[in-house]
Amino acid sequence: MHTFAQLYAALDETTKTNAKVEALTRYFERAEPADAAWALFFLTGRRVRQAVPLPTLRAWAVEAAGIPDWLFGECYDAVGDFAETVTLLLPEPGDWSVDVDRSVLPFEGPQPLHRWVEEVLIPLRDQDEAKQRAIVHAVWATLGGTERFVWNKLITGAFRVGVSQQLVVRALARVSGADPAAIAHRLMGEWQPSAAFYRALLAHDTADADVSRPYPFCLAYPLDDPPETLGLINEWQAEWKWDGIRSQLIRRAGQTFLWSRGEELITDRFPEIASAGAALPDGVVIDGEVLPWKNGAALPFAQLQRRIGRKNPTRAILDEAPAALLAYDLLELNGVDVRDKPLEWRRTELERLIATCAPNSPALLISPLVAATDWDDLAAQWATSRARNVEGLMLKRRSSPYRVGRVRGDWWKWKVAPYTIDAVLIYAQRGSGKRASLYTDYTFAVWDGDRLTPFAKAYSGLTDEEIREVDAFVRRNTVEKFGPVRTVTPELVFELAFEGIQRSNRHKSGIAVRFPRILRWRRDKRPADADTLERVRALLPEDS
Repeated sequence: MHTFAQLYAALDETTKTNAKVEALTRYFERAEPADAAWALFFLTGRRVRQAVPLPTLRAWAVEAAGIPDWLFGECYDAVGDFAETVTLLLPEPGDWSVDVDRSVLPFEGPQPLHRWVEEVLIPLRDQDEAKQRAIVHAVWATLGGTERFVWNKLITGAFRVGVSQQLVVRALARVSGADPAAIAHRLMGEWQPSAAFYRALLAHDTADADVSRPYPFCLAYPLDDPPETLGLINEWQAEWKWDGIRSQLIRRAGQTFLWSRGEELITDRFPEIASAGAALPDGVVIDGEVLPWKNGAALPFAQLQRRIGRKNPTRAILDEAPAALLAYDLLELNGVDVRDKPLEWRRTELERLIATCAPNSPALLISPLVAATDWDDLAAQWATSRARNVEGLMLKRRSSPYRVGRVRGDWWKWKVAPYTIDAVLIYAQRGSGKRASLYTDYTFAVWDGDRLTPFAKAYSGLTDEEIREVDAFVRRNTVEKFGPVRTVTPELVFELAFEGIQRSNRHKSGIAVRFPRILRWRRDKRPADADTLERVRALLPEDS
């Protein structure tokens, strides 16, 4: 546990990619396989199911710290992170005044990470509350400093650290000498953290792929320069950038699997796509986008949200919000990995495959190419994106292989400009982590008649200097307090950007937006100049 806590601290203290990779490499070089497997589990965003509710943990922490609950609340408000608040308030291991029965722990003294997880954290869920309390107090009285903080993160299910899976793969490849693409492939899909898994992960032999396991996704960079800077248009393939769930459809060993880019198996949620996949021959993997699709056109993303959370969709939902996979790449054919083949070859084979095996399927379609004579012609079609319920265009070099992760040069996403509105800051709340002492989480409003109606929340887009300015404004102009939320004098106007908009019964404004963020502080505008709810409603798609 101590070594893993040191790794967490090293990753948390730097924003430099090379420094993170170095820290990961040092850890995996000396970690035992069983520990390394669990570290990998947590570093790649996986979690052990939360064993104890936060209110219960809070009550036990208040008891152990010997403080009133209101003081815990004030401290939590200032710190902004539950696990860190508990860590700071508890006495050091040698200073406990409450009775602690350390015999409830299965061991004494320093222990490796895997024993803490497998013998304490996971079994905790099956204990009665009295036993849970005794175990948690014993752990808190045993661990101190960063180790206690990491434990609190694990037990609350809130363990996150600023490292991507790609950086973890780079470190593992350095340690083992194995192919990074093979390591990334093995990390996709479901796996259990164990010493055996970790050893197999680093193996040089790549013939062990699980029948259901997807390939790492190839990702595109945003196109910031004019498209004509890419060279001759006939070297590029253009297709619509769909607003759905990036997925891989896999047909192997007589079985069909649908994996999302978030490494979630979603086959049961989209039975119509699974049925279409059953028509494919064994040894096929298709990359595409799951979309709500009806009468030959994409529906608004809101319709897909009705399907995402339903593992067993009803017949009514299937009829009202049918889904399809719009296929745009072929990764495996006849059981052979074809990612190194040129895109032009993969596309031709994909078209032939779907035309042969699923010619009339409404749930497995080929994503259409966008033909253009020159860049100006393509730009004119790109301008129609919103009317088509798409986010813009994808530009892919015809000669490109299907790479792992985000590699600059071959795939670009040419997105349409986001929606923008001017809104007034009305609520603020402290951030978390390194921003826990600053007001960085904001709620914005637009005018509905003569009153301001909450419209969207945003947390990003300001510089550090601007954040400090807004923080000072919030402190000087707080009108009311609701727990950690501060109501402020409505004076500051900001331009917000967002990618999508839809009707919503859960919001006061009747509107929900996707991916809101701050574009700029409109110091040149007064609150009265902010946009109206009527103007925002005018942005809604006609079929919303």
